[in-house]
Amino acid sequence: MQVWVSGLDALFGRVAGRFGRVEPRRQARAYVTGLLAPVERKNGWQLAEAAGDRQPDRMQRLLGSARWDVRGMRDDLRKYVVENLGHRDAVLIVDETGFIKKGAKSAGVQRQYSGTAGRTENCQLGVFLAYACPLGRALIDAELYLPKSWTEDRPRCREAGVPDEVEFATKPVLARQMMARALQAGIPVSWATADEAYGLDSKFRRFLEQRRIGYVVAVPKNQFVACGLPGDLRADTQVAAAPAEAWKRLSCGNGAKGPRLYDWALATVHFETEPGYRRWLLARRSLTPNAKGELEIAYYLCHGPAGTTIAELIRVADARWAIEECFQSAKNEVGLDQYQVRRFDAWHRHITLAMLAHAYLAITAAQAPKARTAWSASHQQRSVVSWHT
Repeated sequence: MQVWVSGLDALFGRVAGRFGRVEPRRQARAYVTGLLAPVERKNGWQLAEAAGDRQPDRMQRLLGSARWDVRGMRDDLRKYVVENLGHRDAVLIVDETGFIKKGAKSAGVQRQYSGTAGRTENCQLGVFLAYACPLGRALIDAELYLPKSWTEDRPRCREAGVPDEVEFATKPVLARQMMARALQAGIPVSWATADEAYGLDSKFRRFLEQRRIGYVVAVPKNQFVACGLPGDLRADTQVAAAPAEAWKRLSCGNGAKGPRLYDWALATVHFETEPGYRRWLLARRSLTPNAKGELEIAYYLCHGPAGTTIAELIRVADARWAIEECFQSAKNEVGLDQYQVRRFDAWHRHITLAMLAHAYLAITAAQAPKARTAWSASHQQRSVVSWHT
């Protein structure tokens, strides 16, 4: 218990400078302590009760009117994660998660598709950035997505605390902004990965190429493998033409029932890129048919240093699921989705404190001797594509 308390003391020593007064700093520590505690619902009332307050006023003030530097704390969070988990083979992962809401007052809320719910719901969407490496993974940045129905209604935005300078930005644009902040801070990272919503955005891919960050991003089957060349260059058409010997049965990691095996095929894409770098098309095929009797195929566009192996590309592709695990643990353990705020600024305050609590759990777990031992034991006019056989 003493180690736990001293660890929190050290963590808040890092962020102390983000508060102009001692009172909000103490309240923030109480808030994070409550998020880490076995409290049934991590809302204002129960967090206040856990802190010994009779009313939730102080907790509400922390998320509302109290003055403290949220963006600066996010910088401290990123540095904290990198100092404890940083690794040159790390992967930056971007994805979104939904927060189901009632009414129309919460900033950014509208009926929109939520992958979390698997359907269209009245919800908010947050775009998050995660840092995943051999020792662990943690969320390091987030932005609330504001649909055009919000940014084109400035009185509604002002009522929800959205600053006038905040304009409409697509989810890939928000992802680029967060990645730019992380890369400008000099974090150690070699790769990035994302799902189709980001992978099909050419500006997102080019952003990574310009910064010499390799990527493995999911794309839809009708994605063009290369632009400006003659012929049918769709991903599914190219994969359908792959010879049988191009497919290799490989594991993308261990699951609850052992190695997760798929058939994989990799092709070099002969299209312009920077010296020393290559492009690839990676395909993953299921081993058993779906309900329609079909073998499902996932497609990935890849870019990275020449000589990168298929095993490395598979590792990066599989790293995308780390952010899903972060979402699940952050919601279950530190109340990422259990806030009761409506304002834009209050959302970012709660999310930042929840990410800080989640990072503390991730780093504490990573530093446990058994975690290090377990990891050490488990890691001992030619055609536009050329298939690796």
